[in-house]
Amino acid sequence: MGRREGGDSVARQTKKPGRPSEPRLRRDLILATALGQIDRSGAQGLSMRSLAQELDVEAMSLYRYVHGREDLLEGVVALLMADLNANLDDEVTDHWQGFLQTVAHEVRRIAIEHPMAFPLVATRHPAAPWLRPPLRSVEVVNTFLATLIGHGFTDEQAVDAYRSFSSFLLGHLLLESAVRGAETAPVEEPLDEGNATIPEGDGEMSLAHAPEVSRLRALLSEDRSDEEFEVSLENLLDRLSRDLSQ
Repeated sequence: MGRREGGDSVARQTKKPGRPSEPRLRRDLILATALGQIDRSGAQGLSMRSLAQELDVEAMSLYRYVHGREDLLEGVVALLMADLNANLDDEVTDHWQGFLQTVAHEVRRIAIEHPMAFPLVATRHPAAPWLRPPLRSVEVVNTFLATLIGHGFTDEQAVDAYRSFSSFLLGHLLLESAVRGAETAPVEEPLDEGNATIPEGDGEMSLAHAPEVSRLRALLSEDRSDEEFEVSLENLLDRLSRDLSQ
């Protein structure tokens, strides 16, 4: 294995002349390095060639661990969502409001720490478009639903809360990321794949470790966009009316 210099998490491997280097790549290292590049120059600036150069490997070797552009970007999002879910798992609250406050502040922390990457979190999950960004990780959604149901929410109330809460976070934090310089439009330019042959992914996902998501998938898949928009609009107008009357 190549050694890392100092405390740098993505230090270069020292190669010895005349001796082939041993494999040292890992998927998590590739994703962390990709996140660093996105933090510096946005998703538009990410390329397989620059990623390989920073890792001091050949670009072709990356494809043993990532299956091209979509898998790489989705992996970066999964990295951020794993960070979020770990903090939610550590949080113990006596009331559902405290839990939702924690969710909101943790998602906002990610948006502030990684404003250039947050627009990726704001996209639909390619294998589960019925999950709503920015809470678009199966594990995060399962924690969200299980916690609310554990606090007395019915299935429908928990799913409705997930929908409205996701919309609230998406609107506020995507705008905040844009103010911080993020490009909020979709990545239109194809990622530089380095002329490699790209394996095909099947796009499937397992819900084995997300029992609440699996059980409530039908409710989560319903399209209630019109109703949600009207309810949100009415709530906003009611709040403004109350403020005006004070």
